[in-house]
Amino acid sequence: MDARLLPMGRGAVLVEVGGTGEVLALADALRAGEPGAASWARTVTEVVPAARTLLVRVADPTDLPAVREGLLALAADLDAPADVAAATPHAPADEVVVPVTYDGADLAEVARLTGLAEQEVVRAHTGSRWRVGFIGFAPGFAYLVGGDERLHVPRRDTPRTTVPAGSVGLAGEFGGIYPRSSPGGWQLIGRTDAPLWDVDRDPPALLAPGATVRFEEA
Repeated sequence: MDARLLPMGRGAVLVEVGGTGEVLALADALRAGEPGAASWARTVTEVVPAARTLLVRVADPTDLPAVREGLLALAADLDAPADVAAATPHAPADEVVVPVTYDGADLAEVARLTGLAEQEVVRAHTGSRWRVGFIGFAPGFAYLVGGDERLHVPRRDTPRTTVPAGSVGLAGEFGGIYPRSSPGGWQLIGRTDAPLWDVDRDPPALLAPGATVRFEEA
């Protein structure tokens, strides 16, 4: 895969790639200690994925030149995964099962946009293996990738001023769950009682970058 390195202070570098699939593949390789990464990756203390970038922080800024060189070489050896959700096998403990009641306000509209019956939308959503690409927008809000491509639908033309906590939605290539009540423009297809964010839990977020997510009809 092609990668571009951008400066990010004295102790980090931002790796820009083509999309979320490439971000996940590069993050997986770093976490797994892929050959070619082991010699320089020991100084890496944190990786923070986003839609098309991966922030890589190091313990010792003097190691940054070697890390930059290593990241470019590692990216050059990796291919973008054809199946984002199955890019890297994960342990069962990394899979989070989320029960959903599929009665969302936009379920009928999603069915219209996709040409599927409402129950077919549900089956496509529950039949997909999703992965957490990155966290953004609000604490605990996970952008999920790898779902059924038939569910790629545009955001609403007019966002809602309030979306209830636990709402399950779709927007473009992403799926997501609102961890708290907030404005939002995603197409809502259901709701869940799963606590997405709990400050008394360690870690507070139910869904972490790289984890696998499976939806079940409640």
